[in-house]
Amino acid sequence: MKINEWFNQHPKLLSLIIILILIIFFLWLTISLPLTKINSMKVVEANGSTAGITDQKDKTENEPKKEKNPEKEIRGIYLTAYSAGNPNKVDKVISEIKGTAINAVIIDIKDYSGYLSYDSDIAMVNELGLEQIKIKNISEVISKFKQNDIYVIARIAVFQDPALATKRPSWAVQNKNTGTIWKDNKGLSWLDPANSAVWKYHAEIAKEAIKLGFDEINLDYIRFPSDGAISAMSFPSWKNNGTKAEVIKRFFAFFAKELSGEPAYTSADLFGLTTTIKNDMNIGQLLENAAPYFDYLCPMVYPSHYPNGYLGYKNPADHPYEIIFKAITSANERLASSTPVRAKIRPWIQDFDLGASYTAEMIKLEIKANKDAKGFGYLVWDPRNVYTWEAFK
Repeated sequence: MKINEWFNQHPKLLSLIIILILIIFFLWLTISLPLTKINSMKVVEANGSTAGITDQKDKTENEPKKEKNPEKEIRGIYLTAYSAGNPNKVDKVISEIKGTAINAVIIDIKDYSGYLSYDSDIAMVNELGLEQIKIKNISEVISKFKQNDIYVIARIAVFQDPALATKRPSWAVQNKNTGTIWKDNKGLSWLDPANSAVWKYHAEIAKEAIKLGFDEINLDYIRFPSDGAISAMSFPSWKNNGTKAEVIKRFFAFFAKELSGEPAYTSADLFGLTTTIKNDMNIGQLLENAAPYFDYLCPMVYPSHYPNGYLGYKNPADHPYEIIFKAITSANERLASSTPVRAKIRPWIQDFDLGASYTAEMIKLEIKANKDAKGFGYLVWDPRNVYTWEAFK
């Protein structure tokens, strides 16, 4: 019997055979094509070549890696988020800086309130509502300062943080007498300095600030609370595991490691007395413990903040040169004898009236004392952001 006669006698079988052939063909396509792609990718991996591969890569891989700016001596003024968020104020500051020694601004991106002052992409910030946007176009603000050759520093208040303490009470310093969140004399609550989740949160803020374009990250309130009902404090994470100084040092080490590959400098604000006192003053701050982990240490050597009788002066605020010269000289001597040496001393000086009237001449005495004692630049504080520009010419 011929094959065509057989098919004529069995027409249904012919249809089944055709269907079977089609099924086998489509199965072959389904299996063989992915294998071909996988094998091709393996070849690429083995040869280190990307020829013929259409995989999408992260666009950032093709962008040039940002580098730190060459180091220079910084002489900066402090700006609140309100000032930095006001275009007219920014223009005025840029205009006033021209022709002076000032070459930097320090901008609050997270102040004593705990709220971030810009529109953040950090998940926890958005989840918990930790923004109060005062600087609407922060990248544009940074860019504008840089276009005028002004170095830009992001200031972050760390452990004093009422906003996060309220949203995450288990992360906050507790009042063991009342079972509620502890508050200092100003009614502000603090985060437990030993809580590693708090450390990670602030490292995340710092990294975001660097991506936005900041040249430096400045940390403030990196200590245990100093005033209020100190004996009533309890710490959910610390639990007296190590001294206060050891806790703060562990945070410094963590933060330095987290930012080690980032294209920005780092600085730490310290009590002015850390330059001359060799204990941690019950707040956990020791000059030598911070020195290995930051590029700059910024002791707040405001003469008005020293106690009456300091260095034999009835009113230290009347003696800006002597107070600051002693502080910076002592700090540099201590750093010279500590290892490893990384940080340079760049103090905060005052441009505000407290204890004495701080005229341009008084501020110039502060600057001269810092220079004579070999401080590496300075930062100027006035909470109102109204500066005595004559002092910097």
